[in-house]
Amino acid sequence: MNRLYGNISGLKAAHIKKLQSLYKRRIPKNYLISYDLARDMARISHETRRQTGILIDRRGKVAAVIIGDAHKIVIPDTPDYRTLPGRLKGLRCIHTHIKDEPLTEDDLTDLALLRLDMMAAMTINANGGLKKIYPAHILPKEGKKGPYEIMEPLLPNELDMGCDRITEALEEELAGIRALYKGKKGQERAILVSVTSLPKKLAGYSMSELGELAGSCGIHVVDTVFQYKKKADARFLMGMGKLQELNLLALQKGISLIIFDQELNPSQIRSITDRVELKVIDRTQLILDIFAQRALTKEGRLQVELAQLKYLLPRLIYKNTAMSRLTGGIGGRGPGETKLEINRRRVRDRIRRLEKSLSQVIKHRKRQKSKRLKKGLPIISIIGYTNAGKSTLLNTLTHSRIPAENRLFATLDPSSRRLRFPEDKEVIITDTVGFIRDLPRELMVAFRATLEELKSANLLLHVIDISNPRFKDQIKSVEKILTDLNLSQIDMIRVLNKKDRIKKDQILKIQKETNGIPVSALNRSTLLPLIKKMEKKIERLW
Repeated sequence: MNRLYGNISGLKAAHIKKLQSLYKRRIPKNYLISYDLARDMARISHETRRQTGILIDRRGKVAAVIIGDAHKIVIPDTPDYRTLPGRLKGLRCIHTHIKDEPLTEDDLTDLALLRLDMMAAMTINANGGLKKIYPAHILPKEGKKGPYEIMEPLLPNELDMGCDRITEALEEELAGIRALYKGKKGQERAILVSVTSLPKKLAGYSMSELGELAGSCGIHVVDTVFQYKKKADARFLMGMGKLQELNLLALQKGISLIIFDQELNPSQIRSITDRVELKVIDRTQLILDIFAQRALTKEGRLQVELAQLKYLLPRLIYKNTAMSRLTGGIGGRGPGETKLEINRRRVRDRIRRLEKSLSQVIKHRKRQKSKRLKKGLPIISIIGYTNAGKSTLLNTLTHSRIPAENRLFATLDPSSRRLRFPEDKEVIITDTVGFIRDLPRELMVAFRATLEELKSANLLLHVIDISNPRFKDQIKSVEKILTDLNLSQIDMIRVLNKKDRIKKDQILKIQKETNGIPVSALNRSTLLPLIKKMEKKIERLW
């Protein structure tokens, strides 16, 4: 069928031919639609008692013809007209209403979420003639009634309404706003979103950490959006009105990525991405992306890929090809189920191969562990929240040069070094991957080979960044993970790092509250009390 979309069952051959003929039309410059095209659409709708619609591109060509039912049309997916950051779609939608009604809420929702150049509804009189046309366009800045302007209705002789000039002016205004938010060339631009019932202070802490994660991934964060709800929307997480605002904000600031602080379930990801043509990820996927960037060893890459595939599998959704006018967005399952099943099968097969490879890694680690036990060397493992200073501490203790950076998850692949105490006692000291609040389940499973190394430790050094205002919450997060891994029974020393960044009276208070040892991991002279305590613990335990 030549660019004709919708359910044609029950239509007469003559009507199908008339619908197909609409595709060949062209609209004069600055006209919303030509009179003869609008007249013919109205007649077809009157005769079939179905809504009829067209999509018109900026060259004035009809890009698609749509037939619906009495209540809705289904806007097809238009892969040739993808929205670019900060730009409109390049298509306007004109469709008929069987009832004598102006633009509906669903029309305006689609206008905003699809970033259409314009949306217009045509009403029909009792004889099937064209009555009025109700146009609207997006506003670069939020208006009183929403992110769009509903224009005065047009009569059939008023279709030369400067349509192209309006679109050009809108995009110029959007470009001016977008210029205020320029980032580095080629850098992903993102909005961070939190839909939460937490108190504002806690929600702010969590969002701040999400921003650090985004920065660690090389993403330029342009803005943050909060929505405080007692109960999150099961379908969209946020309200539809807020989603419209978010889409407009993304349009204004040239955003290509939305990052949610909350984990999105598969149906929420589908519902949101079906309604906004932007990449949408959540906190878990962001962490997985960081891990994928940082994994250097073969083992690390295997673990990260396994975690990503386990996260992806339930979310593997084939993008639907149509946008439901009934719900104001793309809805329902589309074609491509066979392709989807093939993709799922491939992912499952790859997961099985990765799990088999990682089981070999676990066996290898067990052999290494037995060799260490034969040598009779105690093992000390450094743990802690990401970016607490674990690698820096290992470097200073052992005079090593393991890469240590001031960013989250700088270390993924564990490193082991020998440490000789002043009393000539030797131990193996190991750096581990950093922990984080709500560590993704997929990572916990995939990194079990690495985390199981902690079970062979005789002593844990829990490095805490006491200069971070959220350090108490970070302590709880780390020690909760230890409990989940059945590691809480291993003896532990709390290492209060970055003492050089806070006042002495605060250090004494924190030291008393946590029963920890304050140090500056960059300054070896501050580590002597820690080394002495480590040596005493090892003598008692070994």
